[in-house]
Amino acid sequence: MKFYISTTGIKRLTISNSNSNSTAALKSSPLSSTASLRRISTRSIFPLLLTLSILLPFFFLRFAFLLLESAAACSSSLDCSGWTLFPANHHASSRLSEELSRAIVDSKDSGTVGVEDGVASFNQLVKDMISKRQDMRAFALKTKAMLHTMEQKVKSARNRESVYWYLASHGVPKGLHCLSLKLAEEYAVNAKARARLPQPEYVSRLTDPLFRHVVLLTDNVLAASVVVSSAIRNSVEPHKLVFHIVTDKKTYTPMHAWFATNSVDDSVVVEIKGLHHFEWSEDVNSRVKDMLEIHRLIWKRYYDDFKGANFDFDGEDKRKLDVLSPSSLSLLNHLRIYVPELFPDLNKIVFLDDDVVVQHDLSSLWDINLGGNVFGAVLDSWCGDGCCSGRKYSHYLNFSYPLISSNFDPDRCTWLYGVNVFDLEAWRKTNITSTYHQWLKHGNLLHP
Repeated sequence: MKFYISTTGIKRLTISNSNSNSTAALKSSPLSSTASLRRISTRSIFPLLLTLSILLPFFFLRFAFLLLESAAACSSSLDCSGWTLFPANHHASSRLSEELSRAIVDSKDSGTVGVEDGVASFNQLVKDMISKRQDMRAFALKTKAMLHTMEQKVKSARNRESVYWYLASHGVPKGLHCLSLKLAEEYAVNAKARARLPQPEYVSRLTDPLFRHVVLLTDNVLAASVVVSSAIRNSVEPHKLVFHIVTDKKTYTPMHAWFATNSVDDSVVVEIKGLHHFEWSEDVNSRVKDMLEIHRLIWKRYYDDFKGANFDFDGEDKRKLDVLSPSSLSLLNHLRIYVPELFPDLNKIVFLDDDVVVQHDLSSLWDINLGGNVFGAVLDSWCGDGCCSGRKYSHYLNFSYPLISSNFDPDRCTWLYGVNVFDLEAWRKTNITSTYHQWLKHGNLLHP
């Protein structure tokens, strides 16, 4: 009898008899079978799982594309199963790409798209495409309409922002408003802020033609202070200056308190008057109301035009924003046409706007001989005589109407009204105020 024992373990036991031709082989059948199955499972299942982990995502993505593309290119999902599972057969995919390209070109050549053709969002677009089973051309048209609508909304929002920023920049700043409130409080609690302006011994200068009379119409306390102080500091004879400041009722107390407590030169006369201090006739009051109403209608027409166009304007139309400025509706801005009625005892004045900083002596302006003309001004031009590089009459008047074209020259230069010299006596003789009202009635002709 011979024994064969493996070095790696007892796996097989053979008992043989040399004297016999028969061999008895005893195999450990249960142990050998279990080891063989374990060997099969560990060697074959792991590669199978690895293969499935690679292929399953691929099949999942292809199936997802199948569902998305079948809605537009196939009548059913089964029709597309033959060419979407494997990338080798890409004939239908190419056809889909060509159809989409053709739809985009067709939508580009279709011209403008109505806003009603667009949808509110991309999710709504996908929902409409799936529910209504529309083709690629409809998808391209709706997408174009949606993008066009969004572009218009963005452009409108930017233009509105520009307009609102412009209007806000011309409004009353918060700091200046707080200054007026503090000065009004000072007027109420401080007797010096309520002191009479001018002092009684200087009242006679208010109508004396030997003094140089300077007029301001403003509701800006700080700006009025800058104009007055700069004029005094640059004047050779400041004691000959008399300032007449006209403001509205709400600004009267702050304006009075400021100049009563902040005197630049005690020899200079400053008069502060509110509009509620003037006693005008019923005819003048009626004409002033009509004038403001016409300007309000002009302002509303321009605002409605901008609003109707979604505040869309180009570079040339930006000057029309001046009409929307809050100052265009300010009573003080329009009362300069009533300067002879505001100062019936004066025959000559120097009129200054509140955005002026005086850098030279004003006596040279006062001494100008107007030669019987009503006022002297600086033309909106800096290129010499016969040249008009600034604004012209055509910027303010609508020359498409015969009434305008037959009475005015469109190429004539306008003048700057920041610094003017008025001969009020000549003004009263020519009756310019009534002529202005006659033209103002043709409000639709005044602006192009």
